[in-house]
Amino acid sequence: MTSRIQFGLDRLLADPDLRRPLAGRRVALLAHPASVTADLAHSLDALAALPDLNITAAFGPQHGLRGDKQDNMVESPDFLDPRHGIPVFSLYGEVRRPTDAMMATFDVLLVDLQDLGCRIYTFITTLRYVLEAAAKHGKTVWVLDRPNPAGRPVEGLSLRAGWESFVGAGAMPMRHGLTMGELGRWFIATLQLDVDYRVIEMQGWQPEAAPGYGWPLGERTWINPSPNAPNLWMARAYAGTVMLEGTTLSEGRGTTRPLELFGAPDLDARAVLAEMRAFAPHWLTGCRLRECWFEPTFHKHAGQLCHGLQIHVEDGSYQHAAFRPWRLQALAFKAIRRLYPDYRLWRDFAYEYEHERLAIDLINGSPLLREWVDEPSSTAEQLDALVKNDEEHWQKEQQPFLIY
Repeated sequence: MTSRIQFGLDRLLADPDLRRPLAGRRVALLAHPASVTADLAHSLDALAALPDLNITAAFGPQHGLRGDKQDNMVESPDFLDPRHGIPVFSLYGEVRRPTDAMMATFDVLLVDLQDLGCRIYTFITTLRYVLEAAAKHGKTVWVLDRPNPAGRPVEGLSLRAGWESFVGAGAMPMRHGLTMGELGRWFIATLQLDVDYRVIEMQGWQPEAAPGYGWPLGERTWINPSPNAPNLWMARAYAGTVMLEGTTLSEGRGTTRPLELFGAPDLDARAVLAEMRAFAPHWLTGCRLRECWFEPTFHKHAGQLCHGLQIHVEDGSYQHAAFRPWRLQALAFKAIRRLYPDYRLWRDFAYEYEHERLAIDLINGSPLLREWVDEPSSTAEQLDALVKNDEEHWQKEQQPFLIY
């Protein structure tokens, strides 16, 4: 098939000259289920089929190389790939960072991961960890670049110092606007890493072009990069709806539209929407909200009928530059707190192996969002001022690392 856009993987497969620096070197691949070619072959299979590449190992991030784990915080084991006879190491099992023994299996690591453009998405933390390990061991890293499906808009509070975690790889806003290749450049500069790094760039990526605005809609198939990332619409909403993981509200896990909706059995979603419109109507632009009922088959409120709202960003009313999912979800929390002052909104559980700090704070990289929601006198303008400062700072900071 022919395609106007070429991802980094496509270019590496098509161009022997690009691969020439890999000759005679042991090559490993870090990939997941969405690591596919334009013809939907998995990158491990496609790269292993090249006679001029010596693939000696593979790595899988959270949810696994082939995508074996449904929920968060379910670990994957190491195994021997039955087709290629190479070790597949899990970076979401007994370890999060590659061990010395793992690093000894290759000379060059190819990173082919589809990101969602959100700081909390753990694949970017894994990228940071492998870059740090490569600097320590004198290894080469190539990122085979892929689109940021959420596009270039930047939104949300930046992670504060001391709040780094597996869901917080660095001091960036929730919606960072960069590709994986660009993020690698930023990590190397900010962490002052001495690592042999290269980005195999995309060709033809147009992050401002309708209707995909970051994703080549109608041109490339969407493959779930993680089990609950089923479509582009989820990717657009994710920088806001991911915060639901730190609450008692269902984020739609256990339904067919996870992370596009939210609700609970004891919620009056119609009243919540009315309060959202009254408190900060300008934070609702660019999308449409629909009152809905759903019953999760697993996860929070499994088997219970939930009243909620679905965020619609898939039709002609979607406005890419105006849609602000982080503010939208923050507004929903604020509306719930105003309607139900004693509502048990924040979920107290071990999140990504953190036991001391609340999940909502870990997700946001500080307690600032939770404190704003819980403070009865806080206004939309106060949060806006705080967030805009972070967003403007990041817009400037990221400029030297942009490729496209």
